Parts: sequence; C-alpha cells; structure tokens
Amino acid sequence: MAICSEYIKTIFPSIDEDLKQYVEGVLESSADDFEDVDEVYEAIGAVLHEVSSDKTEDDIKLICNELLNMLRPDKSSRSNGTLKFLDGPIQLGAMTENPVDEIKSIWVSQRDDTLKVDAKKLEKAEAKLQEKQGKRGKSDTKTPVAPKLQTASASQVINKKESKLEAKGNNRAQDIRIENFDIAYGDRVLLQGADLTLAYGRRYGLVGRNGLGKSTLLKMISSGNLKIPSHISILHVEQEVIGDDTLAIDSVLECDTVRQSLLEKEKAISNSINSGSNDPELSSKLSEVYAQLQNIEADKAPARASIILAGLGFTSQLQQNPTKTFSGGWRMRLALARALFSRPDLLLLDEPTNMLDIKAIIWLENYLQNWPTTLLVVSHDRNFLDSVPTDILHLHSQRIEAYRGNYEQFEKTKTEKLKNQQREYEAQLQQRQHVQEFIDRFRYNANRAALVQSKIKMLEKMPELKPIAKEAEVILRLPETEPLSPPILQLDEVMFRYVKERTIFSNVNLGATMESRICIVGDNGAGKTTLLKIIMGILTPSSGNRHVHRNLKFGYFSQHHVDQLDMNLNAVELLQQQYPGKPIEEYRRQLGGFGVSGDLALQTVSSLSGGQKSRVAFAAMCLGRPNFLVLDEPTNHLDIETIEALGKAIKQYTGGVILVSHDERLIRMVTNELWHCGNGTVKSIEGGFDEYRKIVEEELEAAQAK
Repeated sequence: MAICSEYIKTIFPSIDEDLKQYVEGVLESSADDFEDVDEVYEAIGAVLHEVSSDKTEDDIKLICNELLNMLRPDKSSRSNGTLKFLDGPIQLGAMTENPVDEIKSIWVSQRDDTLKVDAKKLEKAEAKLQEKQGKRGKSDTKTPVAPKLQTASASQVINKKESKLEAKGNNRAQDIRIENFDIAYGDRVLLQGADLTLAYGRRYGLVGRNGLGKSTLLKMISSGNLKIPSHISILHVEQEVIGDDTLAIDSVLECDTVRQSLLEKEKAISNSINSGSNDPELSSKLSEVYAQLQNIEADKAPARASIILAGLGFTSQLQQNPTKTFSGGWRMRLALARALFSRPDLLLLDEPTNMLDIKAIIWLENYLQNWPTTLLVVSHDRNFLDSVPTDILHLHSQRIEAYRGNYEQFEKTKTEKLKNQQREYEAQLQQRQHVQEFIDRFRYNANRAALVQSKIKMLEKMPELKPIAKEAEVILRLPETEPLSPPILQLDEVMFRYVKERTIFSNVNLGATMESRICIVGDNGAGKTTLLKIIMGILTPSSGNRHVHRNLKFGYFSQHHVDQLDMNLNAVELLQQQYPGKPIEEYRRQLGGFGVSGDLALQTVSSLSGGQKSRVAFAAMCLGRPNFLVLDEPTNHLDIETIEALGKAIKQYTGGVILVSHDERLIRMVTNELWHCGNGTVKSIEGGFDEYRKIVEEELEAAQAK
C-alpha cells in the first residue's frame, strides 16, 4: 500500500489528505476483491475525477490500471488487446509553464476548495462499492441474504469508580447515573452523548416529540443495554399478563417473591410436622419463618393488593376471576397492578393512562404522588404530568435536559430559557456586526492598523453563533365540510343488549348537531364504544330508533385502526390502497397535513412510532372527507404538541364531533357537552367536566372509606 500511496501523491499532489486516506482505505480493504480495472474505476473513479477535473475518463482508467497492477499484478486489465502501463510517474510540473517552485508554494500554502470532493458524491461512490461487494458475496455463496432487521442498540461510558465498586460488590448507591451514552434504532441515531441522572425517591416525567426514542430509552434501561448498579431492581410495565387459571389477586400477590417463598417454606415445614416427623429443628425453623413473615407484614399483603386492584377498576368479583377471562386492556391493568404492588427500586411506566378510564387515572395520580422509590414515566397526558412528576426530562436534539417541577413549571422555565438564549444570540450578533463595521471602516487606515488587527483577532475568538433551534409547530388539518340542515342525529328511547347478556343501557334520548363537540365519559365496560357503534349504524339498537341525516358521512378513528394498518407498506402506499386513483402528490399532501412528511411518508409503517402511526390513521380517515367525526381514544400515543394541535383542529372543524377520551385537557379544550355512560343508561351532565370529576372523586373517597 505504501507504493500506491506514494503513487497517488505523485499523480495528484493537490489531493486533500482526507480524500487520499479514503482512496487508500478503499484500495486496501478491497484489494483481494478487485477483478479488473473497471471495478477499481467504479470504486474510486468519481473521487479521482473531482480531484483532477482536467483528466479524461481514459486518463483516470490508466491510473486505476496502474494501481491495480501494484495491488494485484495478475489482474491488471488489457486495453485494445495489449497491456498498457504508464511509462513513469506523471510530473504535473512539466505540463505547465509556471515555475515548479511557484506551483509547489501554491500546493503547500493553500488548499483549493474546488478540489474537494462533494460529500454526497463521496457517499455515492462508497455505496456503489459496497453494493458491488454485496453482489459478489451473494453470487459466491449462492444463498439469498436476509434483510437486516431494524433493532435498537446502545453504548455508554462506564464510570471507573462505580465500575470498581460494582466489581467488588460494594456499590450501594440508590441514585442512578447513566453518563455519555448513545442510542440508535437501526441507522438512525436517537441519543448521542446524552446523560441521565435519576435521584432516589424522585418522580420523573419523560417528554418529547413522537419518534425521538422515549420508549426505546426505557427498553434499553430495562433490558440492561444501558448499565445501572446491579443491586437496583427494575420493573418495566410494557407487556400484558399472560392469561391462565391464576386468579387476578393471586397474580398480583405472586409478585412478592420473598413472601411467596416464605409461605411455601412454611407450608412444607407444617406438612412435615403434621406427617409425624421427629426432627427437633422443624419447630425452630417454623418459628423463624413466622418471624420473617411478620417482619415483612405478609398478612397485610392481600389487603394492599386488593386496594391497588380496586383503584384500577377491578371489583371484588373481578379480583377472583382467572386472568384468562380478561381482555388485553384489562391484562395490561393487571401488569400495572403487579408493578405497583412489588415496588421496585426503579419503576418504568410507558403511557400508563392509555389503558385506563378517568376514574382509574385519578386514582393512579393520587397513588403515585406517594410513590416511595424512583419513578420514570413516559406520558402525554398533561394533567397527569402536572400531578405526578417532581421533575421533567425533555428529550430533544439527541439529548436530555432536566427541569425541576411538574410539566406546567417545565413549560414556563423552557419558554423563559429560549427567550434568554434568543436575547443572547441577538446581542452577540449585534456585537459581531459592530466589530465588523469597525474593521470594514478602518481596514485601509494606516493609523488604525493595529486596532483593526486587534478587532479581527477578537472577532475570530468570539464563539460560533448558532440560531436558536425551535421545535416546529404541529398543525393538523381536518377536511372542510358543507353545512347540513337539522335534524342531523337523534337517538330516541334506545336500548341495547348483546345476545343472552345483560342490558348495556336503555332509555337513551340524545341528539347531536354539526356544531356538537360531545365527549362520552364513564367507567371501562359501561358501553361507551357500543354507543359509538350504534351512532354510526355499525350496531342496531335492540329497541328504540336512530335517525340520521341522509348526507351524514362518518369518519371513525379508533386505536384498533392503528393496530390494523398494514405494517409492510409505507404511508403513501397505505393511502393508495385505501383510496386508489389519486395523484401521488395528493397522498403526500394529505399525510403532510398530519405531520407525516418527507422521508417519514416513505418509511414502512412498522418502523414508525405509535404516535406517527396514529397520524397516518388520521390522514387515511380524513382523506374520505367525512362531515361528522367519531373519535374513540384519539390521544393514545400522540405527543403533547400533537394533542394540542388536534384540539385546535377540532375547534376549527365545521362538522360535528363525538369523542371518547380520558385526556382531561383535550376534553376541557374542545367539548361543549358531556355524556355520562353508566348505571345502565346514558345522560347529559349539567356542569360539564368539573361536575363529572367531582362525582368521580366522591366515588373514590367512598370506596376508600369502606
């Protein structure tokens, strides 16, 4: 390689050092793979053309041939039937009328930026070589290469002091510090050089835009890809409980492995004593087990487990049901109950309010306010983030910034911080302009030469100015609608029951107009989704009548729609499949109206975050131009900024809206009417959400008093 290096420097004296190293690297790594001069030319030809624009393709191919001859003499190419070799090194100095010393001084003293290769062309050349090598490898093995799966990966710098303590088993720190770490998902970098500190006993809310890596960060911590002290127990609530014959309450109690182990030991010893064993140590062992059970207050565990389950919506009867009888949403509640009961040193929660109704969310907010260990929660529920966290961690620009206080305090601090940074930026910009004006004014004034030079040095030492990067505002565009004359939608004396089941609700007399902004609230299982399906005509009332305007066109959004998206298609293909025959630009414009623009629209749906999938589902729903929206839990997985944008879009929408939601901020923001689903009927609540929250809190207080 030394010969090749010398040859390249001789032929191209003005070559940039970085480019020279790149060319040498390509030649060295692929020396054994090159079969002919064309492959060498494909690998480095584009780079050499940029370095010396006056050379023809034949000239560069001759140089590539010479390089191939140096690397592999047996593979040098033939041109026109005969081997071609350069007679000797080409001296560019001999090809010009300028004196050699003058040329040398130009080469050494300055670099001509026009001789640098465009970064995109450099990447293209490198990709071309990799593609060539990939094809050759494929033809050699004769077996197809499976596509690389997109997976998350993490790396970090380990603190030497903590590493030594860990190795000796002396690390007893309760605080968690993850320093200088990176996280990537496939080729996309999510976090780079980030730091995360979690103080014991504090509650952290992790916030940031959809797709930036919040959920991935939680997974990297829980899976051990990011190292924390081994004595700290972690529990990440992300998967539902497996359905089997275990009772719901027993499923929660099993989490306390210490209690479970002691109970099994107590049972085994008691059986031995009852079977007539004469071992004198059995009694003392049994006494020890009883003492340990008393120390951990094992007798209070069932009551504590029952309180947690009740708070999450499990009645006394449901607590005695096998886990296999519950739906996925209820099994996720069980997983949350198990986590709350086991009290790990670090509890990781990812969107815990998604599976809960408003009553359970209020209970969870109150319960977590007294959480004794460290909590890290990802949530987009503004009210939850104002009630629970003691600190906010803001993930943006591939790093994490910590703020003291709840979300409301974080917003105020962040806004003030951005204002200060903007003021500082403008002040620095003004100072730079002032100095530059002085330099320009007195540059050719001999009396001010020293002062001008001083100002130039001062300008060079000033820190590089970067404009304040603000996150782009999220805007959602709902379709325009034509007005319809009333009546629009009316339910008269509606009753509904599933076959051979109890009546879900009866005596329902409600109506909606194009100006309606109605939110349906109530406990899970009270019939909210059933009511939506009756409104849209998906289900037929068991009795009573449903009247709708003949031109009413529903747009229905539910989380099931997100789950049912074809994960193998990209967003544009998905819209093409549902609404064929439109120009590509229209699909892209529609997706762009919901924040799915650029390369994001061409990624497979499987690679999108939960919030991005929701936006795609919204775009698909609105492409049909509905004039009445029915939204079932639309905020699940959306980030706070998108929820705000959805609220603004609903307020500006000219059609009617009925939604089921547990997001208190969205409900307060958009609704002008509240329907309460419960006690076997559906009624409009006078007093709006404040009145409903008051009813819920009274019910919770009454339940705790029992």
